[in-house]
Amino acid sequence: MNIIGTWINNARYIALPQSQLPAILAFCMASQVDGFNVWLGLLAILGVAAGHLGMNLFDDYFDYRVKESGHRDTLNRKGFRARISKCTYLTSGEANLKQLLIACISFGVVAFAIGAVIWYFRGNFILYLALITAVLGVSYSGPPLSLSYRGLGELFIGIIFGPLLMAGVYYATCGHIDYRLLFVFVPVGILVMNIVYSHAIMDCEPDKEVGKMTFAILLKTQKNMLIFHALLITLAYACIIVGQVIGYLSIYYSLVFLTIPLAVYQHSMMRAFVYYPNKIFTPKWWMGPMGNWKGYQAAGLDWFMIRWLSARNLLSFFCLMIVVACFL
Repeated sequence: MNIIGTWINNARYIALPQSQLPAILAFCMASQVDGFNVWLGLLAILGVAAGHLGMNLFDDYFDYRVKESGHRDTLNRKGFRARISKCTYLTSGEANLKQLLIACISFGVVAFAIGAVIWYFRGNFILYLALITAVLGVSYSGPPLSLSYRGLGELFIGIIFGPLLMAGVYYATCGHIDYRLLFVFVPVGILVMNIVYSHAIMDCEPDKEVGKMTFAILLKTQKNMLIFHALLITLAYACIIVGQVIGYLSIYYSLVFLTIPLAVYQHSMMRAFVYYPNKIFTPKWWMGPMGNWKGYQAAGLDWFMIRWLSARNLLSFFCLMIVVACFL
């Protein structure tokens, strides 16, 4: 594998749907209004991908520096149900911190260069969005804010990959924005938050051991965690309903309700994680792509990945339903 492919792999490209589906959705919605520019829109989607990969690597960089990654092996040996170590490319010696920092900056430079082109054609609104998003993205794990260590990481991930990202791509594509779009951007951000929040529930005990304060830990009890999980998913669909009731969204947006069975099943798997941790779940065709499932099973990660991938696929299907709706 060449060096670019290696670092794309290290940057966890499997998480790209978390940013690319919202970006593609914003692009498709912008294609239906005046000012549509396909090339600026496609550039924006590419810039989002580069920024997302860079953000993932910055997360590894700052987590590794506070030794969170190195602790996971110890936690596994203590009997915690934790995922395999983060940053295995660092712990194995395949790369060092300096190389990681160079990779972080390189992805950031690509995103910045693309943003500069869009700024030239679309003006300062794009610049402001890009700067806010970049600061929050690096601050997810990085000082001085270190949002993921203060119980704010999940919330700000939802804001970054929902309203901020989608507003940026939409504006880059058509040159203007409409506040009514929040009835789409917000629920998408909520479902992005659900991916990270589901992750935090499953990593709750290991995160406590390493001093990482997630929103799940702030809720203190597992019952509270599950209640909030159910409310989070419900709120995403409620936003669509409210948008339809007040006339901002057409009846075709009801297509998103086809994803409710997956949402319910994902919540039931999170409940089982808490109350029936030994219950085994296997992928169903209607749950969407599950990657290298046999590989996850061999690594002992199937319990984690089926829940994480279900949350990711819920977001993906939700976005795809809105894409269909906006063309009807």
